[in-house]
Amino acid sequence: MQSVLDIGNGISLLDARYIQEDIAAVYLLRQADEVAIIETGTKYTLPHIEKALNQQGLSFADVAYVIPTHVHLDHAAGAGMLMDVCDNAKLVIHPYGARHMIDPSKLIAGTIAVYGEEKFQQFYGEIVPVDGNRVIEAGDGFTLDFNGRILEFLDTPGHARHHFCVWDKLSQSMFTGDTFGLSYREFDVGDAVFIFPTTTPVQFDPEALIASIERIASYQPKQVCLTHFGAIEPTPSVVAQLKEGVRYFSDLAREYANHAQAQTMIESSMMDYLLQGLQNMGVKDRDFCERKLKNDVALNTQGLIYWQQNLS
Repeated sequence: MQSVLDIGNGISLLDARYIQEDIAAVYLLRQADEVAIIETGTKYTLPHIEKALNQQGLSFADVAYVIPTHVHLDHAAGAGMLMDVCDNAKLVIHPYGARHMIDPSKLIAGTIAVYGEEKFQQFYGEIVPVDGNRVIEAGDGFTLDFNGRILEFLDTPGHARHHFCVWDKLSQSMFTGDTFGLSYREFDVGDAVFIFPTTTPVQFDPEALIASIERIASYQPKQVCLTHFGAIEPTPSVVAQLKEGVRYFSDLAREYANHAQAQTMIESSMMDYLLQGLQNMGVKDRDFCERKLKNDVALNTQGLIYWQQNLS
């Protein structure tokens, strides 16, 4: 994909260049001569955001809002550094995520515990705190008047309890973070898209996630803007495919999570399920698909095991 893609109604899709190309997106929403940035990528994304702004005759000074959908670091690691250079911006964040943006020490420690210090630096770089006086907490139903363009915030748990989605009434677009799953454009076959849920640690809740997916669909958006990756039409078949994936992954966890070889067994079954779905769609390069999905399958499996082993 080209590095910046105009998807209409003042919305640009920017590749965050997270780990590899076409994995994570940042969305620039322009209204008049100001911009709202939805998702931040990481420290390493900032030069690409600046270049995209410059291409529109704008700069960091024209950024009014920085809006991570939740505080997982592929969505919010760059927030503090972005706020430092966007002097006029406010950070809009879910109430449960605000404290982690103001003091990211637990986010940093948790991520290093998973990836190690070397990978943490490679993937995310420095994580900078955000001044609490510049933070807006957006609970369910919160609306933001962005120069006459109304943005509505929906509490959408299931992937994480600190997750909201953003409804742009003007364009009829829903910015869904991770709630509406993962769908990579390399897997498209004509108008058909392949989509599956993300169950990464540590707050997966299948019933809440299905309810959130249904809530998003109830708005009848013309497009859902996925962080991973790109804008797609949420047709009934797409919604059904996503909900089926939630149920299938949940069943895998219930069956295998307490087995001694849980990670291997769930990963293998999940990969087979995804590859079969892609084959049924007509995607033929199995090796490419497996490479593309490997990291997601591993993280999904970790989340499923954590969910089952920490049920209250």
